[in-house]
Amino acid sequence: MGGMPAVKVLIVDDEKDTRKLVRLTLERRGWTVQEAAGGEEALELLAQEHFDLVLLDIMMPRVSGYDVLQRMRADERRRTTKVVFLTAKGRSDEVDYGLELGADGYIVKPFSTRELMDYLRDIIAL
Repeated sequence: MGGMPAVKVLIVDDEKDTRKLVRLTLERRGWTVQEAAGGEEALELLAQEHFDLVLLDIMMPRVSGYDVLQRMRADERRRTTKVVFLTAKGRSDEVDYGLELGADGYIVKPFSTRELMDYLRDIIAL
């Protein structure tokens, strides 16, 4: 889709079907995608590699998306990485809390792939 630079994305979600849907959607646009099935795995990948964008579920076993985001914002090397919560937690207080922690965006499941791409293009352009 015209002129978007290659974007390297980490999808963090304990639901395999969600990761697969998002991966296919992003890869069709030429974006490079890696997956993590939970917060611990995400933190390991983030320690090793740079990502332009992290799509982060909140409700995951052991290490929540909130925990991952807080650790990223405390890490000088990861502080400016774009983070978008992609979660079923859609109450306004939950959205507000995620944004207060430092998320760049918030998408509530279920979502359409078109809405997802439009939203992420805007986030990456920021």
